Amino acid sequence: MEKDRVQAFSDGVIAILITIMVLELKIPHSSKASALRELRPVFLCYVLSFVYLGIYWNNHHHLLAATRRITGSVLWANMHLLFWLSLFPFFTGWMGENNFDALPTACYGVVLLAAALAYFVLVKVIIGAQGPGSDLEAAVGDDIKGKISPVIYALAIPIAFLNHWVSLAMYCVVAAIWLIPDRRIESRFYRDS
Repeated sequence: MEKDRVQAFSDGVIAILITIMVLELKIPHSSKASALRELRPVFLCYVLSFVYLGIYWNNHHHLLAATRRITGSVLWANMHLLFWLSLFPFFTGWMGENNFDALPTACYGVVLLAAALAYFVLVKVIIGAQGPGSDLEAAVGDDIKGKISPVIYALAIPIAFLNHWVSLAMYCVVAAIWLIPDRRIESRFYRDS
């Protein structure tokens, strides 16, 4: 299978997920500022999940751009990632509608953890499909971000039951880590650009 089809399908899924999330933002039936304040938790959850989906889309794009060979294992690893990303709208809405209560915040963390692990697996499967000593393997290197993110999520999940704000802050820290541009793949594959 051509990588362009995998990339187009994945782009479409992520675009649909963002659309679903924005459609969950309910329009207030009042023109008063207090009506917007009531939507603050839902909107903040939307922003966080939008950022996360943007991070996944961006990194997925660079990963597939550097991929030379797509195998059946790559397809299934990609579907595994898309499955976890497809749960973002539900858990985003649940956490926002319940004002960041402990259980929805912890469950949101479980989905973040599962998506991070799925992405980690996807990277490893793609690297394996490229063969030993590939440029992609060299570009990914130690993947510190990919290893530290699941650890932070795993810590944040039980912390949600002690202090859901600390847990939420930890999710934001991971997002901030990934918002810092990661030039590993770009610098190796786009030198001429």
